[in-house]
This record gives sequence, structure tokens and C-alpha cells, in this order.
Amino acid sequence: MRLDWKVLGFATGTFLAITYVLCVVYDIIFSQQMYQTWMKLLPGFVWISWGSFFLGLIETFFYGIYFGLVFAPLYNLFLTKVWKEVA
Repeated sequence: MRLDWKVLGFATGTFLAITYVLCVVYDIIFSQQMYQTWMKLLPGFVWISWGSFFLGLIETFFYGIYFGLVFAPLYNLFLTKVWKEVA
């Protein structure tokens, strides 16, 4: 079964966005230091303002879209070209 990059990208982007929100909330409630990791992974992210929060949310979602855009064609390539030759 071939993968559609849009479906995979939106699913992964949504997963990453939800995870980001949960991590930020956890960091605020329990005074953790996770924000230092977000500052390294997300360009323009600073701790914590509404603008920075939404920027991080958008960036994590687009990382998921990027994952789907790259992973699905590679998966489909290997599925059709490589795996059928092995099987």
C-alpha cells in the first residue's frame, strides 16, 4: 500500500503540534527546563510569550509536513522498486 504524503504529513504534523503543546504546558506547570531544548530546535523560539508559543506550534506542525513530504515518496520508492525485487 502506497503512502500519501499529505495524509502522513498532516498526521505527523498534528501529532508533533499536540506533543509540543503538552510539553510546554508540562514545562510551565512543573517548572522544568524543556524550553531550552525548544530554543535549540525551533528557530525564533524564546521562553515564553504568546507569539513565541504560536511560532513554535506552527514550526512543529510544518516539521511534520516536511516529514511526510520526504518520507512518503521514499517509502513508495522502496515499496515499488526494491521490495518487489526482493519478494
